[in-house]
Amino acid sequence: MLVALAATSLVALAFLIPLAIVTKKAAYDSAISEAEKQANALTPALVITTKGPEIRQAIRSTRYGGQQRLAVHLNSGTVGTSHITAADLEEARKIARAATVERPDGIAYLQPLATTNGIAIVEAFVPHEQLTHGVIGTWWALGGVAIGLVAVSVLVADRLGARAVKATRTLAEGARKMGQGDLSARVPVKGPPELKEVGKAFNAMAERVRHLLAAEREVVADLSHRLRTPLTALLLDADTLGRGPGADRVREAVQGLEREVDEIIKAARSGLPENTGADAASVVRDRLVFWSALADDQDRPWTVRGADKPAQVPLARADLTAALDALLGNVFRYTPEGTRFAVTLVHQADLVALVVEDAGPGIANTEHALRRGASGGGSTGLGLDIARRAAESTGGSLHVDRGPLGGARVQLRLRRM
Repeated sequence: MLVALAATSLVALAFLIPLAIVTKKAAYDSAISEAEKQANALTPALVITTKGPEIRQAIRSTRYGGQQRLAVHLNSGTVGTSHITAADLEEARKIARAATVERPDGIAYLQPLATTNGIAIVEAFVPHEQLTHGVIGTWWALGGVAIGLVAVSVLVADRLGARAVKATRTLAEGARKMGQGDLSARVPVKGPPELKEVGKAFNAMAERVRHLLAAEREVVADLSHRLRTPLTALLLDADTLGRGPGADRVREAVQGLEREVDEIIKAARSGLPENTGADAASVVRDRLVFWSALADDQDRPWTVRGADKPAQVPLARADLTAALDALLGNVFRYTPEGTRFAVTLVHQADLVALVVEDAGPGIANTEHALRRGASGGGSTGLGLDIARRAAESTGGSLHVDRGPLGGARVQLRLRRM
């Protein structure tokens, strides 16, 4: 619509300006032509006589004469109402041909005519309002026509573009739904040919993504299910350990691992659960109950601070648990037995910092450690990346440096709900 408005407005102006000038010029020429006719109307009388009374009578018989706009300049004097000066009259006698003289209130048309007593100058006066008679009305009419044409062109452009605009908005809405996780979002294939092709491509892409995600979930479920065999064997071996705190702890760990595998299979087949948030303090307390047993076996001193106050974060409990387990698992995997570690929850106005630090050798190359799949100890290299993605999903971040204990310090910064 804006393009049509701009284009038709320029075209209308390109025609209106010349037409306005032509209209004004036509009105001027028409007025001068009428003055010439009025002046020529006295020619018969001047050919017959140059006497004042007869000329005055002839002037009164014309329309201009009745309006006191007609005069005859003879050698003996002027008959009628004149609007020019003596200098203008003298100049007209010298020129000896039809001419116009501009006056403050209009234009005088001067027509020389040869008579028996010499050259007579017939003067027909045209006031300014007569020179522009009908021009304003014509301009208004032209402006109205131009505005009407511009309005019609804009309306036509709107109707022509409506299909494209509607199809584009529908496509954008489908893309927005798909971006929000609705894999069933499809768009109707309609509109101009180009947008129809885009709609077809979008629907094909959405269908392909749905199939790929479904296949990926099945692969994850199958891979997770393959863990059941070694878990079953491990559970049978744990039953042979007899009774005792150590044997019970091993059996509980194996059973917990089996439950985790079941949850992974369910999540893989049904998709991600709805994220209702989690209390970071509760997760820290629960996971330290699990890791404290292993810490006691390895004579690792540990402390926890800040877990007595609730800290609600927009992250699923399972994801926060996985992130914390990844950080604590790195402590147990990459530091010698007996190494001290600490877990701290730092509460801020809009942020919760989950800090895990140890007194081990630290991380030599923090940038390399944060790369997905990169590991200096022969592991999968996914632990820190899992924690980083969990933090970034809340709008937070992950920072790795050296802490007060002398070893690595990992800060998991989570936005509050």
